[in-house]
Amino acid sequence: MDIVVNEELKAYIDPLTVEEHEALERSLLAEGCRDALVLWGNVLVDGHNRYGICRKHGLSFQTVQNTRFKSIEDVHLWMIDQHLGRRSISDFQRGVLALRKREIVAERRARGTAAQAPAPAAEAPAEKQAAAAQDALQTREALAKAARLSSSQVVLIEKIQKQGAPGLVAAVKAGAVSINAAAAVATLPAEEQAAAAAAGAQELKQAAKRVREARRKSAAPSPAVDDGATAEDGAVAAAAPEPQATLEALRQRVATLESENAALRQELAALRARLPSPDPAPF
Repeated sequence: MDIVVNEELKAYIDPLTVEEHEALERSLLAEGCRDALVLWGNVLVDGHNRYGICRKHGLSFQTVQNTRFKSIEDVHLWMIDQHLGRRSISDFQRGVLALRKREIVAERRARGTAAQAPAPAAEAPAEKQAAAAQDALQTREALAKAARLSSSQVVLIEKIQKQGAPGLVAAVKAGAVSINAAAAVATLPAEEQAAAAAAGAQELKQAAKRVREARRKSAAPSPAVDDGATAEDGAVAAAAPEPQATLEALRQRVATLESENAALRQELAALRARLPSPDPAPF
């Protein structure tokens, strides 16, 4: 059988690094090709690197047909699941594959929904939105679990894919910058992302640090109103007198009280003077 290499399928999964390819070549030369290549008809689905190395060195190999494939989508889903089950790929690669799977599943669901007959009674808009949000949440969590990632990591990877400049995406793929840092840099204009990526890993980390610091400053509460204070509390605080004015008012209050106290003493002395003197005690 003439095996056909479909370039789209070959490029569907990120290629091996130079070091990984060399390690695989050494393994095949030492032990032979032990795992069968997976075919869909005569199209090669899994084992592109092994196939190339075996042809280069004249090594023998086996093939196996996967009869469950009905469409190219089936092939893509199978490839994604196979690579998600491997430990050699990075978290970013896992997230990318999970997002690809989500797209395929969503497209299939949309086609299936369109093919169904309309419901007899229209669902309320609020109920539709709630159902859609629940489906999206369940799908995101399921995909994150399959990729052995957290839902938040998948969200960050999606942001990098959508907003990241090519240089930034290449840097996170190469492991030069973390997913968290890359997601922060992805919020910058494309020109700034490209400049940071071109400057190297250290500049990417500094750019991410600047983005985070800017976020913290913008999210910091107003000094006049502390955390948990209401708008009314803030208005009262804004209207409060200055410390110097408060001190002066206290001084005036103390002087008034002292004057009133002195007047009371005088009244008490006058009352005592009007009282009759007591009779002298008998001998």
